[in-house]
Amino acid sequence: MCGIIGYIGNKNVSEVLFHGLYSLEYRGYDSAGMAISDGKDLKITKCVGRVSNLEDKYKKDNNKGFFGIAHTRWATNGGASLENAHPHSVGKVTLVHNGIIENADNIKLSLIDKGYSFSSETDSEVIAAFLDNELKNNNILNSIQVMRKELKGSYALGIIIEGEECIYAVRKDSPLLIGVNRNEFFLASDIAAILKYTNKYFLLDEGETAVLERNDYKVYRDEKIIHKDIITTDSKSQSLDKFDYEHFMLKEIMEEPIVLKNLIDSYKNGDNIKYYDISNYEEVHIVACGSAMYAGLIGQALIEEEANIKVNVYAASEYRYKKKIFNLKTLVILVSQSGETADTIAAMREVKEMNIPTLGIINNPNSTMARECDYVILINAGVEVAVATTKAYINQVCVLALIAYTTSLKKGLSNDVSISEFESIPNLLHDVLNNTFIYEEIAKDLYEHNNCFFIGRGIDYAICMEGSLKLKEVSYIHSEAYQAGELKHGTISLIEKGIPVIAVMSDRFLKDKTLSNLKETLARGAYGIVITTSELDDFKDFRKVTLPSVNSFCQSLLIVPTLQLISYYVSLYRGCDIDKPKNLAKSVTVE
Repeated sequence: MCGIIGYIGNKNVSEVLFHGLYSLEYRGYDSAGMAISDGKDLKITKCVGRVSNLEDKYKKDNNKGFFGIAHTRWATNGGASLENAHPHSVGKVTLVHNGIIENADNIKLSLIDKGYSFSSETDSEVIAAFLDNELKNNNILNSIQVMRKELKGSYALGIIIEGEECIYAVRKDSPLLIGVNRNEFFLASDIAAILKYTNKYFLLDEGETAVLERNDYKVYRDEKIIHKDIITTDSKSQSLDKFDYEHFMLKEIMEEPIVLKNLIDSYKNGDNIKYYDISNYEEVHIVACGSAMYAGLIGQALIEEEANIKVNVYAASEYRYKKKIFNLKTLVILVSQSGETADTIAAMREVKEMNIPTLGIINNPNSTMARECDYVILINAGVEVAVATTKAYINQVCVLALIAYTTSLKKGLSNDVSISEFESIPNLLHDVLNNTFIYEEIAKDLYEHNNCFFIGRGIDYAICMEGSLKLKEVSYIHSEAYQAGELKHGTISLIEKGIPVIAVMSDRFLKDKTLSNLKETLARGAYGIVITTSELDDFKDFRKVTLPSVNSFCQSLLIVPTLQLISYYVSLYRGCDIDKPKNLAKSVTVE
């Protein structure tokens, strides 16, 4: 999940590369580097930390050229250090790499026997040495073919060969696209990195090698030149401006009413509405990772309760290795913000080989999953700059709620609920988000603690899972979510005096049960915080957030943003790096 950008043409190379790196920094920010060549000399600049550190260092080096490759890293093999930063250069080969090579250690040992030495801990340097060794007997295209057969794992590569005025691009199971413009060409992990310069591109498929030259490009498969259709996107370059907001996370939370309205309007206008009706299926598997999986848990609660269809939710990293017993009428729903999540893609491909229909709920229309799923619903949340997902998550939940709603209508189960109730949510949410005083006050109660619990029952437990994750991600407070009724079966032993317990209560049938569980923690010294609705609010002596009562399809769309804001303000008071939390990256393209 590192970011790769490359350019060859007549523009200021460093300007293009830095723009791309800043656009890709959500993919990793442990270290960064670039290699720029004028056709004769190739100079490499690297640093530990953010792209801004690299830019400061580059200004001192002042490298010149007309083509280059650059990289921003999320550490996989080896820690964040100058030695492990990309690009890596061995002999005639300089490259940047996204992915993981599973058999790198064995290949490394064989290369050491051939006289190679290594200065980094990375599998990426092993690729560079492998190619350099092959070049002793082969040309680069032949060497790449040998590499494909030998390497196990995933890779997206931008490669420069000493003495050649071109860039080679190769991929397997990691995204890489080629941007096309008159007399200039780009390679990038994400189209957002090049939209400032061109909206024309093609997707590099596995088994293909692109060769980008100053005035032309070629694409090879099995060393034969092939034609690639050029795609023109109407996507626009995304602004990196926070406007008046202190952080992108806050900006993106505050954009939720807008993206929800756009999504609901799209549904009402009939865009892909046929994919929202899953009444012909008897069983649904929802497969995802992280926040997308927790959105799936809310979808499970709604689809089972409102549409009477059995739903199982799986972490994609486990699902791919699980024995799958499918009903003949099973639908697999895959949820991913990026559409490039490695484990989810692997699960999708396995399911498709078994001829089970797949529906992707995806934010990125140019992604692998958007191309390969049988059916796709785009959530159209726009680009998220903050690593912790907010507006994309809320639109994932909304799509799943609309699937439950559409299917229940088709089956005649929810005729008393109108789409107009969904349409009211953006305005209600706008008011909820603007009530920042209460979220800041709760944050003041939480930020000095090192532990926190979230409890709920039914759909409220699913909401708690995401609330707890968000607090962990951005504030580094150890937080756990539990089914409220399970506390007494062991976990209540962890309750200490003053520890915060946040209880979500939106289900009138389960409210009293959850309240009893909360009181059990208070009896042991916990500090209780309640998130509830106006219909259920008869609480006294609690710090609480009271939200408008709406139908069961929509209630979570008002609750989750309050938990996002609480996490944001807790992180703010703790002085954390809110938009780029430690150890995290947004797009997880490695297993």
